[in-house]
Amino acid sequence: MTSTPAPSAFRLLATGQGLSWFGDAFAPIALAVAVLAGGGTASHLGLVLAATMTARLAGTLVGGVWADRVSPGRLMVASDGVRALSAFATAGYFATGQHSVLLLCALAAVTGGAAAFFGPAFVSLRPLLVAADRRHAANATLNILQNSAFILGPAAAGVFVAWAGAPWAFVVNAVSFLVSAATVAAIRVDAPRAPRAGMLAELREGWHEVTSRSWLLAGLLAATAYHAAFGAVTVLIDVIAVRDLGGPTALGWISAASGAGGLVGGLFALRVPPSRPLFVGWPCVALMSLFAAAFAWPGHLGVVIGAAMVAFGGLMYFSVCWDTALQDGVPHAVLARVSSWDILTSFVAIPAGNALAGPLAHAYGTSRVVLVAAVVMALASFAPMLVRGSRELRRATGRPVAEPALATAG
Repeated sequence: MTSTPAPSAFRLLATGQGLSWFGDAFAPIALAVAVLAGGGTASHLGLVLAATMTARLAGTLVGGVWADRVSPGRLMVASDGVRALSAFATAGYFATGQHSVLLLCALAAVTGGAAAFFGPAFVSLRPLLVAADRRHAANATLNILQNSAFILGPAAAGVFVAWAGAPWAFVVNAVSFLVSAATVAAIRVDAPRAPRAGMLAELREGWHEVTSRSWLLAGLLAATAYHAAFGAVTVLIDVIAVRDLGGPTALGWISAASGAGGLVGGLFALRVPPSRPLFVGWPCVALMSLFAAAFAWPGHLGVVIGAAMVAFGGLMYFSVCWDTALQDGVPHAVLARVSSWDILTSFVAIPAGNALAGPLAHAYGTSRVVLVAAVVMALASFAPMLVRGSRELRRATGRPVAEPALATAG
């Protein structure tokens, strides 16, 4: 028996994730303060961050398989529980004055590994909670909540850490995971799960779903090139901002403009859902190349701030369109595995771009590398438009690809 999903279930998910994203913003601030104030170095902090990313990278594809095997809600609750325990343990680590970088890296790896399972499960759960014609609006709502948390969270975290100390900020982070787990646990939704065929076979099936859709394969290949260039840009524009545009104050203004632009993009996506999401979305993400190029030419803070608002608005609009395209164009039984390949391209490419930024800038000059990266981002954004599927994929307005059973709250 099937029915229209209950709006209260989506409201529960949105509430829980909004609070969780806000709590997530406390962890990076607290970690940096605690490590450096405790006598650690930038290298120690880098090792901890690398441990988080490595664990998440290693677990993403496996997380996608398990999210298609079991109820995505159950996997999200388990992941949140593990991350809450890890955050509480990290609070205890700093509260008791420990100095073992190895132990801290192990805790970071647990957090990153659990997040690798949470991400694909979250992608899988979302379309089960709304009717097919409401997916775009639901994705836009989550996008707005996430951007709001990423704007307000760091500011609140800075004040909170200065007042209460880093260990208590990790407690806040842990509680936010528990809130997320509680809201997801209250959602009751059922859907057919894919039969188990072994880890490697299921991974291959997920990759086959990618390669059998021209718009999806083109999108992931383009995203890999785009994210590699973007990874280099994120390093070098900070250098230019601090060195040439006014220092930390300039970084603050640029960050604020980026966040504001993202919110506007999310709101615009909520009010203006395109019938062909990728046909509209890919040109929007190309606006990020203008933001990158503005640092090299004309290189004025006012122009960079304006470009940041426009570019991040376009990026967030594209993000909503891409999420909707995945939900409409991929059968739900393999959606988590497909999304895990999507997530993996970002995890692989962005750190690679980060690592190459310094050597390339030293060899060819910072401005030149930023301009070349901007060109790569623009080409990568428009390249998928050469594929007919990207131009013609339409937003669902009727039954979902895999109609879920009734979703309820409680």
